[in-house]
Amino acid sequence: MPILVTLIIISLALYIYYKIKYFRTKLPMERKWISAKSSIALGMFVALFGLNQLFLYQMTVTYIVAAVFMIVGGLSIWGGIRAYKFYLPHAINEAETAYKK
Repeated sequence: MPILVTLIIISLALYIYYKIKYFRTKLPMERKWISAKSSIALGMFVALFGLNQLFLYQMTVTYIVAAVFMIVGGLSIWGGIRAYKFYLPHAINEAETAYKK
């Protein structure tokens, strides 16, 4: 499954990109907003990794581990999306007030 491998690599690259961006910013709400985006990317990485394992091996243990990975990844994506929606208006407001000074 080269498509899954490509998506796994892209999601890992996005996670690293957002973590570097997180450490470079100084505004607190923007940091939380970027952290939410990195949580989504990490959740995608874990969920896609679990899905990829289903195609590689056909054993009972693999099915259990893949299911756990997909559930944990899905929960991370869900929590990241909720945090992203919550912190986005706060980050916009913070950026507007910070750059007006």
